[in-house]
Amino acid sequence: MWQSLLEATQFSLSVTLPNLLLLLLGLWLRFRRQVDNAFCAQASNLVFNWSLPLLMFFSIVASDADYRAQVDMVVAGALCALVLFFGSEWVATKIIPEVRDRGVFVQGVYRANTGIVGLAFCANAYGAEGIAVGAVMTGAMTFLYNVLAVITLTRSLNPGKQIPWLTMLKQMAKNPLIISIVVAIVWKALAIPLHPVFDQTGHFLAAMALPLALICAGAAFDLKSVLKVSGVSQWSSVGRLLVAPLVAVIIGKAMGLEGIQFGVLFMMSATPVAAASYVMVKAMGGNDVAAANIVGITTFGAMFVASLGLGLMKPLGWL
Repeated sequence: MWQSLLEATQFSLSVTLPNLLLLLLGLWLRFRRQVDNAFCAQASNLVFNWSLPLLMFFSIVASDADYRAQVDMVVAGALCALVLFFGSEWVATKIIPEVRDRGVFVQGVYRANTGIVGLAFCANAYGAEGIAVGAVMTGAMTFLYNVLAVITLTRSLNPGKQIPWLTMLKQMAKNPLIISIVVAIVWKALAIPLHPVFDQTGHFLAAMALPLALICAGAAFDLKSVLKVSGVSQWSSVGRLLVAPLVAVIIGKAMGLEGIQFGVLFMMSATPVAAASYVMVKAMGGNDVAAANIVGITTFGAMFVASLGLGLMKPLGWL
């Protein structure tokens, strides 16, 4: 019993501790004034437009995973998002009195950070195969999350306003993450060779993605903002950290997922809210302070929740 408990603890720490250390490094660098907001903005732009898309591309092209076999996992992920979305929409009407804050609350509950923290969890737990399988989930969820975000924020911030479907679809078509995943799947299907020089250069850029993104996330963490916790950010963080992983476990087991598929589903769900949620709220004129609080609280809280969940499920053989 103690041996299995020790192994489970070691596994959970091996998955979450590297992420937490990189976040703390970012916080320390910001405290020492070795990085600032300008650096984080530029580095995040580099990660989003180049490093992360290349990481997904090379992970998919180099993987032997059968992507048709990941359909059940993607469906389970979509079901989780929809259950959380509609559930939090209903809960928001009961506990969030200010209508304009309801969309912020809802987005904080359902919108997981699959692209950065989720992929980092998968990489630490399953290596290259984890990134490849996680990339498929990320592509599907990126599309769905953005659609749902536009719906809930438009409804709460601009009641009666028509949802800009065409603009949203154009933005999705230009999303570097979605483009890289689609190109990678086609590239792999056609078995197109890649010159070693471009392959090595691409891998160098891809290797920067997760460490740099996590350092920037830590550096952007605003402790003063988090201490100003509102009811919106508090309840939304509870939904993101506790309810979302539980829903994922229930749906994953109900659909018979196991091994890496169940592990990826759980780890993608046990992540903080995506940083893009704050950007979207601010751009649409919503409560950006509450949105920033949710990002801050869940960014560090998710590390401990994920570690606990992995430690509990590893002895059960679910991962």
